Amino acid sequence: METLPNKNRGKRSVSQHVFGELTSVCPTTRLPDFYTVKLTYEPDELLPELKSLKLYFLTFRNVEILHEEIANLILDDFVRTIRPLWAQIVVKVNNRGGILTTVARKWSRTEGDVSVKPEILDEAFD
Repeated sequence: METLPNKNRGKRSVSQHVFGELTSVCPTTRLPDFYTVKLTYEPDELLPELKSLKLYFLTFRNVEILHEEIANLILDDFVRTIRPLWAQIVVKVNNRGGILTTVARKWSRTEGDVSVKPEILDEAFD
């Protein structure tokens, strides 16, 4: 993931990126999993270069990984690279086998991991 300088540092804003084409492989069945990822954050000095963010997401295409693991790994990598003031990820897994799964996590520079409000799991992705 590459970064660009935030020319509006010091101004409070929130950014959100939604990527509807994340895929990985279920480590149990070895069948493909399809996700929609919503990353929301308050930038500080750096912004993600969006093409590199897309290419980062594509690296999971053949990776065997659980839903909770992919959500946590993406947020950890994002926070380490972009260093936002806070960041939140919501990962919705496409229906497979009649089970709908959503994983969410929020991190704050001042508090570390923060509780996620359960309502966020029901929000629609636009």
